[in-house]
Amino acid sequence: MSGRKQYTAEEIRQIVKDKKVEFIKLQFCDINGQVKNMSLPSSQLDKILNNECMLDGSSIKGFRNIETSDMYFYPDLATFTLLPFREDKAAGTNVARLICDIHNPDGTPFEGCPRSNLKRVLKRAKDMGYEMNVGPEAEFFLFKRDENGFPTTNTHDRASYYDTAPDDMGENIRKEIVRTITAMGFEVEASHHEVSEGQHEIDFKYEDALTSADNIITFRYAVKAVANKMGVHATFMPKPIYGINGSGMHCNLSLFKNGKNTFYDPKRAHQLSETALYAIGGLLDHVKNFTAVTNPTVNSYKRIVPGFEAPVYLAWSLANRSALIRVPAKRGNATRVELRSPDPSCNPYLALAVILEAILDGVEKKTKPPLDIDKNIFKMDDKERKRAKIETLPGSLYEALMLMKKSAIVKSALGEHIFKEFMQSKLKEWDGYRTAVTKYELDMYLERY
Repeated sequence: MSGRKQYTAEEIRQIVKDKKVEFIKLQFCDINGQVKNMSLPSSQLDKILNNECMLDGSSIKGFRNIETSDMYFYPDLATFTLLPFREDKAAGTNVARLICDIHNPDGTPFEGCPRSNLKRVLKRAKDMGYEMNVGPEAEFFLFKRDENGFPTTNTHDRASYYDTAPDDMGENIRKEIVRTITAMGFEVEASHHEVSEGQHEIDFKYEDALTSADNIITFRYAVKAVANKMGVHATFMPKPIYGINGSGMHCNLSLFKNGKNTFYDPKRAHQLSETALYAIGGLLDHVKNFTAVTNPTVNSYKRIVPGFEAPVYLAWSLANRSALIRVPAKRGNATRVELRSPDPSCNPYLALAVILEAILDGVEKKTKPPLDIDKNIFKMDDKERKRAKIETLPGSLYEALMLMKKSAIVKSALGEHIFKEFMQSKLKEWDGYRTAVTKYELDMYLERY
């Protein structure tokens, strides 16, 4: 169950009054994972709480055409929170946020709403008796801005993994981010500098899959807002700088049934249950097919290449971080599998939907994974990996989309509408990249030829 407060409409009315909330932002996510919102004065609170606020679905990429564009915001009251970075301390006023599902005029959930779609897949898991918990680890970079306020790729510091101030010049910014998201209801477990210059990570407690997806979009929104207030630019772009590690979003996953972690079995090898092994089997079986969703940009494939600690190889291990999936050491209710390939540019509602569908398929079909790998796969040559039957993730967005196109599991996880719109959007993105003339090409060929 979610650890966040379940507000009633009356409680929200009281908070809006007590905290002098001037505006309420109704937020939702489009198919590409971009947060959209409509801001209403608090005088419209009754309309908001009664699901009477409309939007034009034809203006949102991948939603509706102009002939059937009327849609409605259905706010999830549990997502109500004040936005600390929008507080006007001088006036004593606040701005609040509600995350919404998008519904059709007849009150049914819109099949193209990523959040509603995740709920549909979660219902399938619930019907099987399962609830998926997710602990995400979203990395990001902090960059300086130029004299006009535009982002550069000049890092905010020269620090590395676990460094401290003064080398870690992002420490105060991370501290302010932690304060902000804690005030918004997050339980932060750790924050630290990451491997690359200017790269950071803030970890927050696992939650049920829907709450975790909400937390990911809230986290990205808050990080960028706080960084902007402090004069720097935060980006969740997977690989902003050539030659150094990119940013991932490792996902720690577990299935619970009746309050107990089904991945834990003290009587079996490594204290991993059959369910855990089947889940690993399902993920390995389908990961190549859903990579276009968990790694959805052209830039994503600049990160998942050998040589930069990226999880390229389809294998699993107990502690070995060179494998795509690893099982961290904690057991009991903390038993989990860590999928290391997703990156923070993904739409978290879609990413968790395809991940859950793959896990459920593995559990249903009792898909046994290969033996775990305890060797450093990064140091194995091609022949060794071939003997061990270790495959690699797709090497480009186009390759990933072609694998996704044939996948019944991904189509089932996304539904027909989202599957079609996502595929069209991403093929268009690939075509734009494929036909662009880059600086690399000009540097290589303009003078030579």
